[in-house]
Order: sequence, then structure tokens, then C-alpha cells
Amino acid sequence: MPADPSRTIDPRFLLRAYCAGYFPMADDATGEIGWYSPDPRAIIDLAAFHVPRRLERTVRSGRFEVRADTAFETVIRACAGRDQTWISEAIIGSYAQLFGQGLAHSVESWRDGELVGGLYGVAVKGAFFGESMFSRQTDASKVALVALVARLRAGGFVLLDTQFTTPHLAGFGARNIPRDEYLDRLANALAVEARFG
Repeated sequence: MPADPSRTIDPRFLLRAYCAGYFPMADDATGEIGWYSPDPRAIIDLAAFHVPRRLERTVRSGRFEVRADTAFETVIRACAGRDQTWISEAIIGSYAQLFGQGLAHSVESWRDGELVGGLYGVAVKGAFFGESMFSRQTDASKVALVALVARLRAGGFVLLDTQFTTPHLAGFGARNIPRDEYLDRLANALAVEARFG
């Protein structure tokens, strides 16, 4: 079901929020959108990104075909497809608008012509704000993350924001930093010209 455009977040406001260190999440019960700037904030240092050896073998095996920006709305809806979610129809519609402007992106893992994992986020200057990921097969979302980092490095990005640390992300080197340090890194990233690809 397409999102009601009148209930979406104005893309300019959404981008200003990201540039100020905030991101939106919808209340699962009411759909009301809240704005968050956590302290501490989680990042993955692109230079120190760690790929576990077993996953490296999976990436090299070619088990998954990795694509970018070929199924954005399918990816975001798959990320929303869980018992409790902060990804409402208004959120989906808002990020679909950013995707249409070339500012939101998806990285997807495909197998035998089927989308089996992926992630999406927002790219502004030298910062990439990771939003969510999903997996329907073992390692599918992890392979997408490895591909994302390679793309960010190649494009000149300097900040990968993951918002919160999870055990899943910690295995790749995600770590918490104080909000003040995050805002400094964000300001530096917004002065960098980068290209998603």
C-alpha cells in the first residue's frame, strides 16, 4: 500500500535533521514520529572495518549477487516486516522520496533471482546514515554490509553512522562514541564531497 504523501516527512526537513545529528523513528503502536540523537552514538570506523574470516569466504564464494538501488522499497518494507517496527508507512514514504532524489540507497543480496537480504540508509556529503537491514538467508545482510563499506570507501565517505550498537554490528567493529565526538565527526563528514556510486 503506497504511503500517504501528506503524512510523510518533508525531505528537506529530514535532511536538516540528519545534518544536525537526529534521525526519526515511528512509535509501533501509534505511528507517531519521534526524533532521536542518542548519547552515545554508534559508528563503524571505515578504516577499521573488520570482516570475519568465515564471512570473507562467503563473500568470495559468490553465493550472493550484490546489487545497489534496484529494489529500494522492497528492502525497506522487508526491514519493516517484523513483530515490532519503527518503520511506519510515513517513514517508508519519506525515504522513498529521498531515494527518488538520489539521497537514500539500498544494498541488496540476491540469490537465484530472489532478494534475500539487504540494508538501506541515507547518504549526505561524506556521511552515510545506516538505517536498517534484513536477512532471509544466513549471511545475506552481512554480505550487503561488506559491499556497502567497500562502496563507501571507494566513494570517499568518512562516516558510517549505525545509530546504535548491536552484537551483530559489534562483530564488524561498530563502537559507541560520545555524542559530542559524533557531532564533530559529522561536521567533518559534511564538508567532504563523496559519491555513493
